[in-house]
Amino acid sequence: MPSGVIEIEGLRKTFHSVRQGRRVAVDGFDLLVEAGQVHGFLGPNGSGKTTTLRALLGLVRADQGRMSVLGAQAPDRLASVAGRVGAIVESPQFFGNFTAYRTLRLLALAGGVPVSRVDEVLDEVGLGDRGHERVKGYSLGMKQRLAVASALLKRPELLILDEPANGLDPAGIREMRDLMRGLAANGVTVLLSSHILAEIQLICDHVTIISRGRRVAHGRVDEVLAGFDRNECLVRADDLARAEELLLAAGFTVTGHGNHLVVGGVPDPVVVSQILGEQGVWVRELTPLRPDLESVFLELTGTMPDPGVPRQLDFPHQGEPTVIDLDVRGADA
Repeated sequence: MPSGVIEIEGLRKTFHSVRQGRRVAVDGFDLLVEAGQVHGFLGPNGSGKTTTLRALLGLVRADQGRMSVLGAQAPDRLASVAGRVGAIVESPQFFGNFTAYRTLRLLALAGGVPVSRVDEVLDEVGLGDRGHERVKGYSLGMKQRLAVASALLKRPELLILDEPANGLDPAGIREMRDLMRGLAANGVTVLLSSHILAEIQLICDHVTIISRGRRVAHGRVDEVLAGFDRNECLVRADDLARAEELLLAAGFTVTGHGNHLVVGGVPDPVVVSQILGEQGVWVRELTPLRPDLESVFLELTGTMPDPGVPRQLDFPHQGEPTVIDLDVRGADA
């Protein structure tokens, strides 16, 4: 594997319990995140995604495999790079009676960060005018912003975020997107886990997909999507039956869908227009059907989206993200 900011090779982790017996959570998983990437880390619930992040950060001990963060072996030498890493991984617990400002101030003092940084990160995550309110009055989305603020305190070179948009409204999701883009523009490497696949496609330049503990896809987002492009297009015409007949005769695959056709094996949609136009069948709509990250994800992982939420996969998420202060908690925490 080439050198990267995060390297995981052959990671394996098994859990044992009286109730469920032996369960392999991660099974020979590989991950490479290179400097400057905004890297999406995707997987359905139970796929091993969070276990991978927890093993990387020393929160659980892997059974086997090699891991490194910023060139330091993980988890044994994680402390040597802790000041350069910001991370949140599920289920954070904040003191409800503390304000956001006080919470961040304590983390700053513990981590040797100037207290002046607290106001800066509160502004960055959109809590500048709510920072002196008690956390127990915060919504889930506001707690999520506070968690991200805590991860930004140290001006990290590497930011690891597990579900940073959890609980945010559409405006908050857009703000988080802009924040991630701004960090990347300033040279921060970001590993971003999310179930909101449309956002991952907008934000990330690289992606890794995990399913049942194994990597099933990785690479540049555009290259991963291109691998699933079937050269299909949607066709609506004034005489749909005649259009289907002509396109089948031309050697294309054609599937009828009531008021439109899906035509496969089309290298250039112009060809469809020419074939039908020459025979007097007028095209009303001709739309190339390109794969998106959601459709690729569903095909690779065998999961189904929420039928009430088209174009967005939003699995149930238990709890809120954990704030990991790597300067305070040891590698074996």
